[in-house]
Amino acid sequence: MCTLSLMAGTAFANTETPEQITRAASKDVLEIIKKNEKDAAKTRDLVDARLSPMADYQRMTSLAVGRYWKSATPAQQEALSKEFRTMMVRTYLSALTLYKNAQINVKGTRAGNDDDEQTVRTEVTLPNQKPIPLDFSFEKIGSNWKVYDITVEGISFINNHRNQFGAVIRKDGIDGLIKNMAEKNNSSRQSK
Repeated sequence: MCTLSLMAGTAFANTETPEQITRAASKDVLEIIKKNEKDAAKTRDLVDARLSPMADYQRMTSLAVGRYWKSATPAQQEALSKEFRTMMVRTYLSALTLYKNAQINVKGTRAGNDDDEQTVRTEVTLPNQKPIPLDFSFEKIGSNWKVYDITVEGISFINNHRNQFGAVIRKDGIDGLIKNMAEKNNSSRQSK
């Protein structure tokens, strides 16, 4: 079910837990998809608007780019984060749109390495299929909880992309990675 199941939302109250955020965002995203299934661009924009406040795209991108992040200029970091965000939303939507009858069930929360980290365990269920484990790693930043990684069937979205991104950077540099991501994102938009 591909990662992205990134769930995010408009401004969340400081009292909401990662589990509450995930429940609300999951419900909202599935409703957006059902109500706008004929308009892919509108669906993408609405889901992006819903997910963005709860996702720390810069941290996700820096983790996915790995050691190369520090050598990127601020403009390159911004471009990488923008393309990574687009990729995450695209991946998530592709998975949920493909399986229109998907449900996301929150299974509980696991403590992280410290008090400011939690993982919300969920399962994506599809009729007559085995549930797909999907976990959201949250970190508390100030008074807000933000998603910084998603794990699908035990595979971290960040770690999976770090290997791919590193190979592109070694071959074509950071600008090559930005170009590669932008081309994939644009190609996906045009095919819809």
